[in-house]
Amino acid sequence: MPHVIVKLHSGKSERQKQALARAVTEAVMSALNYVEESVSVGIEEVEPKEWTEKVYKPDIIGKPDTIYKKPGYDPR
Repeated sequence: MPHVIVKLHSGKSERQKQALARAVTEAVMSALNYVEESVSVGIEEVEPKEWTEKVYKPDIIGKPDTIYKKPGYDPR
């Protein structure tokens, strides 16, 4: 029962977020062989000025064993 949380900068439209949720759902279904009813997607908006403290440090630097695609930036 995968639940995917996407954190992104605030300002994306509802249409963009819905499209992202659909694409993530399709990717999970394809890669992991789950049915649509098993997948949930949450989207959390983060202000750009708070990204380093609320996302980069705790979720990327703080959990290196969970990162399967590293970002190509270092905001520090």
